[in-house]
This record gives sequence, C-alpha cells and structure tokens, in this order.
Amino acid sequence: MAKPHELQDLVVQVRRDILRMVHKVNSGHPGGSLGCSEFFVALYNEIMELKDGFDMDGIGEDIFVLSNGHISPVFYSVLSRRGYFPIEELSTFRLINSRLQGHPATHEGLPGVRIAAGSLGQGMSVAVGAALAKKLNKDPHLIYSLHGDGELQEGQNWEAIMFAAGKGVDNLIATIDRNGQQIDGSTQDVMPLGDIGAKFEAFGWDVMHIENGNDLNQVIEGLRKAKTRTGKGKPVCIVMKTEMGNGVDFMMHTHAWHGKAPSDEQLATALAQNPETLGDY
Repeated sequence: MAKPHELQDLVVQVRRDILRMVHKVNSGHPGGSLGCSEFFVALYNEIMELKDGFDMDGIGEDIFVLSNGHISPVFYSVLSRRGYFPIEELSTFRLINSRLQGHPATHEGLPGVRIAAGSLGQGMSVAVGAALAKKLNKDPHLIYSLHGDGELQEGQNWEAIMFAAGKGVDNLIATIDRNGQQIDGSTQDVMPLGDIGAKFEAFGWDVMHIENGNDLNQVIEGLRKAKTRTGKGKPVCIVMKTEMGNGVDFMMHTHAWHGKAPSDEQLATALAQNPETLGDY
C-alpha cells in the first residue's frame, strides 16, 4: 500500500502526463482528465483488487469500465504508471497505429482496456453486463465504472440503471463525475440534470456522495465506504463532485478545456504549477 504523499505525488505526475500527451498532438480532452486524476490514482493504487498480468476475462479480480472514454489521457497515464504497459508509450498518444487512441480501443490489445469507450451512454450497460458475468462465474470481485454527468443525458443509461436495480446487481459501484461541464457549456445550460443522487435513489440504487472528488483522501474514503455497501441487494452509485481542469488555474471553472490542447506557453505555465515528481516519459 502506497503512502499518502506517494499517491499525491502520483496525482501531480499524472497531471503532467495528461498535459504533455494532449499538447504533443494538439488534440484530446484535458479538462475532464485533470478533474478525475485523484479518482483514477485512488482506484488503481488503493481500492481495486488486481491480479498480476492482464487478460480480457478479468476473472478473479475487480474490473473497471470507463464510460466517458474521451478522458483517455488520465486512464492511459494511470495504467502505464501501474505497470500495465511502458510509460514511454504515452508519447504515442493519438498517433496513427498507436495503441493509445483518442478513445480507448481493444483491437490493438492495450493491457488494461477491456472495452472500446467513447460512445457516450453505453458504459453503464457494459458495467451491468460485466457485473452479471461476475455473478454467473461465482466471482466475488466487483465492477467499478465511471460516467460523465453530461453523459447521463443519454437515455440508454436510464434503461441500464433501471435494470441494475431491478435485478439486484449489487456488485457494481458506478461513479458519476459531477463537474457540471460538458463540451458546449455547463450541464445546467445544455440539459439540466437536476438532483442526480435523487434520480438514482428513485431507480432503486444505494447512493453516496463525495463532496470533493479532488481531495485524494475523500476519494479513497468514499470508495472504501462504497465497497462495504456492496452485496446488499442494490447497486451502488457515487455522485462525486470534481472541478474540470483541476490543478491548472486557467483551465478550471470553465468548459473551455473540455477538448482543447494547450499552446507551448500554456503548457509551460501548467507544468510549472505541477512540478515533476516521478519522472516524465
């Protein structure tokens, strides 16, 4: 188990990876990736039970499903720094024939990636199916998933949410990244989501809240608590408030950096706010 300061150092390094990956190809989605850095670091280094090596079946270990696949930079960074593939491969992000495509894909066999993600609204269905497979295999491990709040504007989510509760899929922990921003503006302006937690509760889920998803300790404690609430007849939902662009002052409090790469000057400013901790690729 890593020490708290080691995990916080990793969060900072992941931010650097995200910024440098997106800047290099002048393409990608830094905002949501930065906002979920703490979540991914906590999940892969403190929470999930993982086997050595990787296989697509995931039997005998926890499985993670990324639904909002456009935040692939943070996913790739944490996978590489967890040992799934060489850190140096981050430099191939979004290049032709790279295993690190803009949205996670499976055809190139990138370790750690089990589904092609990015068609928003589909991840909840995949996560529910994976959780049911665990039950059929009598595998006691859990399914974790992450979803954007704007993504919940897609109707397919709610069919899966209704199904999961109706069938007692209680080995699933779905986290909603509640940053209030999407590509065209705030979620309130584009399509108001109302009280997400109340909606999940109305559909029959056990709902929790992480009030500051950019506080690493809060994220770890929240995920640990969620684990204790599995196996009790209901799927678990965590509504986690984050700040898009967290850790880079000019990227925060706006939707503008949902899918925009920093310039050379902006990259230098952003990296100066996040000094190197573990070594760049």
